[in-house]
Amino acid sequence: MTGGLTITEDDLSGEDVRALIALHLSGMHAESPACKVHALPLEKLRQPGVTFFTAHVEGALAAIGAIKHLDDTHGELKSMRAAPEWRGKGAGEAMLQHLLGVARGRGYARVSLETGRTDAFAPAVALYRKYGFENCDGFADYVVDDFSQCLTLEL
Repeated sequence: MTGGLTITEDDLSGEDVRALIALHLSGMHAESPACKVHALPLEKLRQPGVTFFTAHVEGALAAIGAIKHLDDTHGELKSMRAAPEWRGKGAGEAMLQHLLGVARGRGYARVSLETGRTDAFAPAVALYRKYGFENCDGFADYVVDDFSQCLTLEL
């Protein structure tokens, strides 16, 4: 990744941001059974308790990510996605590091997420595992099964 990456809280109003969210949702629908698409659409990313961030490099959108407040000790990672031209270049990893910093700043004891088990999700799972995320039981309304897995990191 080149220098100059900046991550800021975002209001989801930019066309580039909306397009990347649409791409993320489209990808989740293409790679997941309909009943297993847990990606948040734009309006749910704007709900109270969800904080959305964007990563830019020299003005270009590189990645998005959000953290959802579950309770005073637990946050959930949502909508992690690198823009296609930034995949494999560290933008997603930078976003993950930022979100973990936000979680620590909020005093969360752990951060969790739900993701798929298929090959399409392998790069993301590998990134989470690199940072110490481990399999866990379902949380919130998620059910662990042959498609879905839940991961958590104790902070």
